[in-house]
Amino acid sequence: MRSLRIVRPASLTGRLGRGLALAASLLVTQAALLPQALAEDDWLRSIPEFALSDQAGVTHALGEYADRDLLVLYVQGVGCPIARIAVPSYREVRAEFESKNVEFMMFNSNIQDNIPRIAREVDEFGIDFTVLKDEGQGLAKALGVERTAEVFVVDPKTRDVFYRGPINDKLGYETQKNNASAHYLKDALNTVLAGGKVDMDDVPDSKGCLVAIF
Repeated sequence: MRSLRIVRPASLTGRLGRGLALAASLLVTQAALLPQALAEDDWLRSIPEFALSDQAGVTHALGEYADRDLLVLYVQGVGCPIARIAVPSYREVRAEFESKNVEFMMFNSNIQDNIPRIAREVDEFGIDFTVLKDEGQGLAKALGVERTAEVFVVDPKTRDVFYRGPINDKLGYETQKNNASAHYLKDALNTVLAGGKVDMDDVPDSKGCLVAIF
Protein backbone atom coordinates (compact mmCIF):
# COMPACT_ATOMS: atom_id res chain seq x y z
CA MET A 1 0.00 0.00 0.00
CA ARG A 2 1.26 3.50 -0.91
CA SER A 3 2.08 5.51 2.18
CA LEU A 4 0.36 8.80 2.70
CA ARG A 5 2.50 11.95 2.79
CA ILE A 6 1.41 14.29 5.49
CA VAL A 7 2.03 18.00 4.85
CA ARG A 8 2.94 19.66 8.04
CA PRO A 9 1.16 22.93 8.88
CA ALA A 10 4.49 24.76 9.12
CA SER A 11 5.42 23.76 5.55
CA LEU A 12 1.99 24.74 4.24
CA THR A 13 2.17 28.05 6.01
CA GLY A 14 5.59 28.76 4.53
CA ARG A 15 4.43 28.09 0.97
CA LEU A 16 1.34 30.18 1.45
CA GLY A 17 3.39 33.01 2.86
CA ARG A 18 5.79 32.97 -0.08
CA GLY A 19 2.86 32.93 -2.50
CA LEU A 20 1.21 35.88 -0.79
CA ALA A 21 4.50 37.78 -0.76
CA LEU A 22 4.96 37.21 -4.51
CA ALA A 23 1.40 38.34 -5.24
CA ALA A 24 1.88 41.42 -3.09
CA SER A 25 5.12 42.23 -4.92
CA LEU A 26 3.39 41.99 -8.30
CA LEU A 27 0.58 44.24 -7.12
CA VAL A 28 3.06 46.84 -5.87
CA THR A 29 4.88 46.78 -9.23
CA GLN A 30 1.64 47.17 -11.19
CA ALA A 31 0.49 49.96 -8.90
CA ALA A 32 3.78 51.79 -9.44
CA LEU A 33 3.47 51.55 -13.22
CA LEU A 34 -0.20 52.55 -13.36
CA PRO A 35 0.23 56.30 -12.65
CA GLN A 36 2.92 56.51 -15.34
CA ALA A 37 0.67 54.82 -17.89
CA LEU A 38 -2.29 57.01 -16.97
CA ALA A 39 -0.16 60.16 -17.13
CA GLU A 40 1.12 59.22 -20.59
CA ASP A 41 -2.39 58.49 -21.83
CA ASP A 42 -3.56 61.86 -20.54
CA TRP A 43 -0.63 63.68 -22.14
CA LEU A 44 -0.79 61.93 -25.52
CA ARG A 45 -4.48 61.99 -26.28
CA SER A 46 -6.24 61.15 -29.54
CA ILE A 47 -7.14 63.71 -32.16
CA PRO A 48 -10.85 64.11 -32.96
CA GLU A 49 -12.36 64.27 -36.42
CA PHE A 50 -12.54 67.91 -37.51
CA ALA A 51 -13.71 70.15 -40.32
CA LEU A 52 -12.01 73.54 -39.94
CA SER A 53 -11.49 76.53 -42.23
CA ASP A 54 -8.03 77.82 -43.06
CA GLN A 55 -6.79 81.38 -43.54
CA ALA A 56 -8.23 81.40 -47.09
CA GLY A 57 -11.64 80.09 -46.01
CA VAL A 58 -11.04 76.58 -47.35
CA THR A 59 -12.41 73.78 -45.18
CA HIS A 60 -10.16 70.87 -44.23
CA ALA A 61 -11.28 67.60 -42.63
CA LEU A 62 -9.04 65.09 -40.89
CA GLY A 63 -10.28 62.31 -43.16
CA GLU A 64 -8.81 64.10 -46.18
CA TYR A 65 -5.34 63.20 -44.90
CA ALA A 66 -5.95 59.48 -44.40
CA ASP A 67 -3.51 58.75 -47.23
CA ARG A 68 -0.68 60.33 -45.23
CA ASP A 69 1.45 58.26 -42.88
CA LEU A 70 1.60 61.10 -40.37
CA LEU A 71 0.11 64.54 -39.84
CA VAL A 72 2.06 67.19 -37.93
CA LEU A 73 0.17 70.10 -36.38
CA TYR A 74 1.81 73.26 -35.04
CA VAL A 75 -0.01 75.53 -32.58
CA GLN A 76 0.02 79.03 -34.11
CA GLY A 77 -0.95 82.29 -32.45
CA VAL A 78 -1.24 85.79 -33.89
CA GLY A 79 1.27 88.16 -32.32
CA CYS A 80 3.17 85.52 -30.38
CA PRO A 81 6.93 86.13 -30.80
CA ILE A 82 7.94 82.54 -30.10
CA ALA A 83 5.35 81.18 -32.51
CA ARG A 84 6.69 83.50 -35.20
CA ILE A 85 10.38 82.78 -34.57
CA ALA A 86 9.87 79.00 -34.60
CA VAL A 87 8.36 78.95 -38.10
CA PRO A 88 11.73 78.57 -39.92
CA SER A 89 12.54 75.54 -37.77
CA TYR A 90 9.16 74.03 -38.60
CA ARG A 91 9.76 74.77 -42.28
CA GLU A 92 13.14 73.00 -42.06
CA VAL A 93 11.53 69.84 -40.67
CA ARG A 94 8.91 69.93 -43.42
CA ALA A 95 11.62 70.13 -46.08
CA GLU A 96 13.19 66.97 -44.72
CA PHE A 97 10.05 64.89 -44.16
CA GLU A 98 7.34 65.92 -46.61
CA SER A 99 8.77 63.50 -49.18
CA LYS A 100 8.19 60.72 -46.61
CA ASN A 101 4.41 61.10 -46.84
CA VAL A 102 4.16 63.42 -43.82
CA GLU A 103 1.78 66.42 -43.95
CA PHE A 104 2.56 69.64 -42.07
CA MET A 105 -0.09 72.13 -40.98
CA MET A 106 -0.84 74.69 -38.27
CA PHE A 107 -3.90 75.52 -36.22
CA ASN A 108 -4.94 78.54 -34.17
CA SER A 109 -7.15 78.11 -31.10
CA ASN A 110 -6.98 81.64 -29.70
CA ILE A 111 -10.43 83.09 -29.09
CA GLN A 112 -9.25 86.55 -30.13
CA ASP A 113 -7.78 85.40 -33.47
CA ASN A 114 -10.32 85.24 -36.27
CA ILE A 115 -9.62 84.21 -39.85
CA PRO A 116 -8.90 87.77 -41.13
CA ARG A 117 -6.34 88.31 -38.33
CA ILE A 118 -4.72 84.97 -39.09
CA ALA A 119 -4.60 85.81 -42.81
CA ARG A 120 -2.86 89.12 -42.09
CA GLU A 121 -0.30 87.38 -39.86
CA VAL A 122 0.37 84.78 -42.54
CA ASP A 123 0.93 87.45 -45.19
CA GLU A 124 3.05 89.72 -43.00
CA PHE A 125 5.41 87.01 -41.76
CA GLY A 126 5.51 84.79 -44.82
CA ILE A 127 3.95 81.77 -43.13
CA ASP A 128 3.69 79.28 -45.99
CA PHE A 129 1.56 76.72 -44.14
CA THR A 130 -2.14 76.00 -44.00
CA VAL A 131 -3.41 77.50 -40.73
CA LEU A 132 -6.69 76.06 -39.48
CA LYS A 133 -8.94 78.19 -37.29
CA ASP A 134 -10.03 76.04 -34.35
CA GLU A 135 -13.47 77.56 -33.86
CA GLY A 136 -14.89 76.62 -30.47
CA GLN A 137 -11.46 75.29 -29.42
CA GLY A 138 -12.62 71.71 -29.91
CA LEU A 139 -9.25 70.60 -31.27
CA ALA A 140 -7.30 72.35 -28.51
CA LYS A 141 -9.48 70.87 -25.78
CA ALA A 142 -9.21 67.36 -27.18
CA LEU A 143 -5.42 67.53 -27.52
CA GLY A 144 -4.84 69.37 -24.25
CA VAL A 145 -3.19 72.40 -25.87
CA GLU A 146 -1.52 74.78 -23.44
CA ARG A 147 0.89 76.92 -25.47
CA THR A 148 1.72 78.05 -28.98
CA ALA A 149 4.75 76.68 -30.86
CA GLU A 150 3.96 73.17 -29.63
CA VAL A 151 3.73 70.43 -32.26
CA PHE A 152 1.64 67.27 -32.36
CA VAL A 153 2.45 64.19 -34.46
CA VAL A 154 -0.66 62.16 -35.20
CA ASP A 155 -1.82 59.25 -37.31
CA PRO A 156 -4.73 60.61 -39.39
CA LYS A 157 -6.14 57.12 -39.81
CA THR A 158 -6.14 55.85 -36.20
CA ARG A 159 -6.18 59.37 -34.63
CA ASP A 160 -3.41 58.34 -32.25
CA VAL A 161 -1.04 61.06 -31.02
CA PHE A 162 2.58 59.86 -31.03
CA TYR A 163 4.37 63.03 -29.94
CA ARG A 164 3.74 66.45 -28.52
CA GLY A 165 6.37 68.99 -27.60
CA PRO A 166 8.82 71.52 -29.01
CA ILE A 167 10.41 71.41 -32.44
CA ASN A 168 13.92 71.73 -31.02
CA ASP A 169 15.79 73.46 -28.21
CA LYS A 170 16.57 76.75 -29.97
CA LEU A 171 13.92 78.85 -28.25
CA GLY A 172 13.29 79.75 -24.64
CA TYR A 173 11.75 82.63 -22.75
CA GLU A 174 13.87 85.68 -23.65
CA THR A 175 16.58 83.39 -25.04
CA GLN A 176 17.42 82.10 -28.50
CA LYS A 177 20.24 79.82 -29.61
CA ASN A 178 21.82 80.21 -33.03
CA ASN A 179 21.79 76.47 -33.58
CA ALA A 180 19.73 73.69 -32.06
CA SER A 181 21.52 70.91 -30.20
CA ALA A 182 18.39 68.78 -29.73
CA HIS A 183 15.95 68.09 -32.57
CA TYR A 184 12.92 66.70 -30.79
CA LEU A 185 10.46 66.77 -33.69
CA LYS A 186 12.89 65.28 -36.21
CA ASP A 187 13.84 62.53 -33.77
CA ALA A 188 10.17 61.80 -33.04
CA LEU A 189 9.31 61.54 -36.74
CA ASN A 190 12.24 59.23 -37.43
CA THR A 191 11.27 57.05 -34.48
CA VAL A 192 7.60 56.77 -35.41
CA LEU A 193 8.27 56.21 -39.12
CA ALA A 194 10.61 53.38 -38.14
CA GLY A 195 7.85 51.77 -36.09
CA GLY A 196 9.16 52.84 -32.69
CA LYS A 197 7.68 54.70 -29.75
CA VAL A 198 8.82 58.13 -28.60
CA ASP A 199 10.06 58.29 -25.02
CA MET A 200 8.22 61.38 -23.79
CA ASP A 201 10.33 61.44 -20.62
CA ASP A 202 13.18 62.76 -22.79
CA VAL A 203 11.09 65.64 -24.17
CA PRO A 204 10.88 68.98 -22.30
CA ASP A 205 7.78 71.15 -22.11
CA SER A 206 7.21 73.50 -25.03
CA LYS A 207 7.97 77.20 -24.73
CA GLY A 208 5.31 79.49 -26.13
CA CYS A 209 2.49 81.91 -25.43
CA LEU A 210 -0.33 80.60 -23.28
CA VAL A 211 -3.49 79.55 -25.09
CA ALA A 212 -6.50 80.42 -22.93
CA ILE A 213 -9.07 77.65 -23.07
CA PHE A 214 -12.71 78.54 -22.40
